[in-house]
Amino acid sequence: MIENDRSWYEMLPYALLRYHIIVRTSTGETPYLLVYGNEVVILSKVKISSLRIIQEAGLSNEEWVHDRYEQLMLIDEKRMVFVCHGQLYQHRMVRTFNKKVQTQIFEVRQLVLKLIFPHQKEYKCKFALNWQGPYIVCKVLFGGALILFEMDGQEWTKPINFDAAKRYYV
Repeated sequence: MIENDRSWYEMLPYALLRYHIIVRTSTGETPYLLVYGNEVVILSKVKISSLRIIQEAGLSNEEWVHDRYEQLMLIDEKRMVFVCHGQLYQHRMVRTFNKKVQTQIFEVRQLVLKLIFPHQKEYKCKFALNWQGPYIVCKVLFGGALILFEMDGQEWTKPINFDAAKRYYV
C-alpha cells in the first residue's frame, strides 16, 4: 500500500490498469477489449513469454495479416453479442425497477395535489413547498394524464401527468 499520501500518482497506472481489465456487468466484457478488440497483455506476461506472445512472434507477415483480417471479420459478430448482452442487462434493470413501482389510480371527483416544477411561475425557491392544491380530478385521460378543476370550479387548460400529481387526504 502507499506509505504516505504524496505518492498517490505512483500507484495511478496500476489503478487505471485494474479499471480497464475488470469485466463490466452491463457488457460482460472489459473496457479494453471493447476499445482495442483484444485482451490486455500484462508486462509480466511479455517478459515471461505466454502462449499468445510466442504465437504472434512466430508468425510471418502474411499469416499475421490474414489473422488480423479474420479478427476484423469477427468484430461485427462480437458487437452483436455485446448489443444483445446490453439489451438483456437493460431488461433485467427495468424488471427490477418495475417491481418496486406502485401505480397510482385516480378517479373522477378525487382530491389531488399538483407538483410545482422549477420552471413554473408558481415556483418560489428550493425551500418552498413542492406541492400546491388541492384540486379536483375532472377527467382521467388515457395514457396517464389528468384534467383538473380548481376548488372554485375553474378548469385547468392543460392536462398534467400522473407523475406530477398525488392523492390529497383530508
